[in-house]
Amino acid sequence: MDKELLKTLSNLFDEKLKPIQNDIMDLKNNQTRIEKKLDHVVEQTSDLTEFRNTSLSRFDDITDALNNVESITASNWKDITKLKSIK
Repeated sequence: MDKELLKTLSNLFDEKLKPIQNDIMDLKNNQTRIEKKLDHVVEQTSDLTEFRNTSLSRFDDITDALNNVESITASNWKDITKLKSIK
């Protein structure tokens, strides 16, 4: 093949590939935007995860305290019953 034909074919391929290259660039740009948004979501989620873990810990503490109150109340009722029977 002569050089002119090769150059013409090369130009034709370049023209045909240009829309594909543009699509690829658009996809890369969209990917970058999505990654930035995901980074933001991850930041928010980590804050929520910390809040969730703190809340669960506090709920466990409250549950333990309520169990202690229940146990002490039962013991007090037992003592009250004994005192009433002494009368």
